[in-house]
Amino acid sequence: MRSALYHVGLHAKSIGAIYIQPHGYELLFGTTQHSLTHAGMDIELLLAQNIEMECARRTDWTTMTKKAAIVQSNYIPWKGFFDLIASVDELILYDDAQFTKNDWRNRNQIKTPQGVKWLTVPVGQDIRRRIRDVVLPDARWQAKHWKTIENNYRRAPHFGSIAEVFEPLYIRQQHTHLSSLNRMLIETICAFLNIPTKISNSWDHILTQGKTQRLIDLCKQVGATEYISGPSAKSYIDEKAFTEQGIKLIWFDYLGYREYSQLWGSFVHGVSILDLLFNCGKEAPKYMRYVSR
Repeated sequence: MRSALYHVGLHAKSIGAIYIQPHGYELLFGTTQHSLTHAGMDIELLLAQNIEMECARRTDWTTMTKKAAIVQSNYIPWKGFFDLIASVDELILYDDAQFTKNDWRNRNQIKTPQGVKWLTVPVGQDIRRRIRDVVLPDARWQAKHWKTIENNYRRAPHFGSIAEVFEPLYIRQQHTHLSSLNRMLIETICAFLNIPTKISNSWDHILTQGKTQRLIDLCKQVGATEYISGPSAKSYIDEKAFTEQGIKLIWFDYLGYREYSQLWGSFVHGVSILDLLFNCGKEAPKYMRYVSR
């Protein structure tokens, strides 16, 4: 059996490594070395145990409060997505999840004179893959999407300044993977809104088994004491497990949004945040709940 090296991440930095060798496992954390000779030991259990040990050793849990959220990436998400980001200290984009067809991963809505219209990024027919593995086979959608956006928002008060930010991303760059496309757009919008939240990918961390336990372990790895979750997760999250492991679970809500001056008929809250940016520009935070004005 060949030696293999696995890095163990904490706070987006490598704090150690585990070598898998014929005689067993060798854990290295900083200058401390731990040798384990039980070749049959469950590697995932081993990693989980030592992550928890290092987190406890390196963090003063009594004085630190850190909020985290874990979500799948969306294409040009609505304003509520960015309020969730702004409400936490770190966002983990969980794109190791299964890709789902006809969902927000590769599409979103904008307003038009004919009503709400979907903008969908073509991803091919195979849905049996993780979000991070979704390849974008044809780049022609980029110019089509920008043309549609331009045609429907050129009359908006802040179209010119917002177009300077987004047009190059559609016209001058070629995007090959859905996950990296979504993250790039999310980070661009966060920068425009001055949202300082740290963003990481799920594959920057160690993923363990179990829907709830995986979330708890990700929180532990980034040093989070509070987990902020959208209300849709109430159907599967085990709240008791969070309490038992010392992490406070907080349910985020999307109520109380103010209306703003919007093109094309009756007001619609659930469209892409591009609608808010084109119509309100730098005043957009006034119509959000957690983004600083």
